[in-house]
Amino acid sequence: MNSELPDFPRIQHQSLQLQGLLAEGVFADCGGMALFAGTVRNHHEGKRVLRLIYTAYAPLAEKQIREIEQAVAARHGAPYVRVLHRVGELAIGETAIYAIARAAHRAEAFAACREAVDRVKHEVPIWKEEFYADGSSAFVEGCCIRQDGDEDGAPLAPPSRSTTSPGKPPA
Repeated sequence: MNSELPDFPRIQHQSLQLQGLLAEGVFADCGGMALFAGTVRNHHEGKRVLRLIYTAYAPLAEKQIREIEQAVAARHGAPYVRVLHRVGELAIGETAIYAIARAAHRAEAFAACREAVDRVKHEVPIWKEEFYADGSSAFVEGCCIRQDGDEDGAPLAPPSRSTTSPGKPPA
C-alpha cells in the first residue's frame, strides 16, 4: 500500500467524498484514471422510487471490497483500485457508490473500474430496499453472492444460446 494514501472505510454511513479518493499527484506512472459514480435514480421497473436504504454486513463487506480491490488491481495491472459504498437512507440523486482505478493506460483503468463495480455488486453482502410513491417498498432482487468464474474469480462469459435443435448444425 502506498504510504501517501489515507486509509478509509469502504462502507460509509455519511455522504461519499470524492476528493481524497482520487489520489491526485500520487501515481505519476498512471496516465489513465477511470471513475464510476452510481447514484439513486427515481424509478425501477415502472415504479416511481422516492428513496432507498442500503444495509450491509459491514465487517464482511469491508473485507470483501478490499479483497476485490487487490484482485482487480493485480488482474489489470492497475496500481490503484478503490471502491466506496454508502449505507443508510439515500435520497434521489445521492451517490451510492464510487469506484476508481488508476493504470498506465485508459483501457486497463476502464476495465479495472468496471470489474470492481461488477464484483462489488455481485459478491458483497449489501442490500437495497426501495421505497415507492404508492407507499410500498421492496428489497431489490440482487445478483448471486458468488458467480461461477475462472481461477481468478472473474465472471465467465454466459453460455451461448443456440436456437437449433440438438444434432442439427446452425442454419
